[in-house]
Amino acid sequence: MTNTALITGASAGIGREFARYHAAKGGDLIITARRGDALNALKAELEAAHGISVTTIAQDLSSADHAKTLYTALNGAHIDVLINNAGFGGHGKFIERDLAADLDMIDLNINALVTLCHLIGNEMVKHGSGKILNVSSTASYMPGPLQATYFATKAFVSSFSQAIAEELKGTGVTVTALEPGAVATEFFETANLTGTKLGADSASADAVAKIGYNAMLAGKLTIINDPKLRFALGWLMPYMPRKMKLKMVRDMQEKS
Repeated sequence: MTNTALITGASAGIGREFARYHAAKGGDLIITARRGDALNALKAELEAAHGISVTTIAQDLSSADHAKTLYTALNGAHIDVLINNAGFGGHGKFIERDLAADLDMIDLNINALVTLCHLIGNEMVKHGSGKILNVSSTASYMPGPLQATYFATKAFVSSFSQAIAEELKGTGVTVTALEPGAVATEFFETANLTGTKLGADSASADAVAKIGYNAMLAGKLTIINDPKLRFALGWLMPYMPRKMKLKMVRDMQEKS
């Protein structure tokens, strides 16, 4: 394989679009998600369209141990690009939600990502090159009433990504955090967010994937897909009173 990308959560949404974009550039792929049938369909599509090689690994990544299992399944394959895209959210008051579901969210959104960054990051450093793209969210910029755990996991992802990016300077390995706003994917249905204001102005998954991928190639630290969101988060939100921000975010996530 040459210019091989490992993409988690590749069966749908942004992950699938990352795979399509990388394949269109002539890169080989290792794609993973829980749904093996969807992965195999994507493999057939991309190999036929671009003449590249796609390896599928049907793997649940809801724990650090599962991420280690994935790493073992790579069987020493050289990874040039790691895209940690797998993740999920969930609507509702924290104390009323199923605790096991939120702990699974932490395991997938944080523990699996950290594990793969450590294991594959070490291999990249040994080879003197590599690109890591961690999918975060604009949710990383604020607490999220009615999605408390999800917002907190994305704050971790953005903070962690920037910290290790600094640590890896001079190694040939870069780390980028993609922080999109609302994206038109199955995320909203899975997270039970239909009927809220969050998805009112959603970007397309392919547009967000291309912005994130190109930012990764350029070695950028973070990237927000929407210029209006970049302005609001960088120049307005920091000066708003905390209680006002909390109420604003909660109102956006209340069911109509």
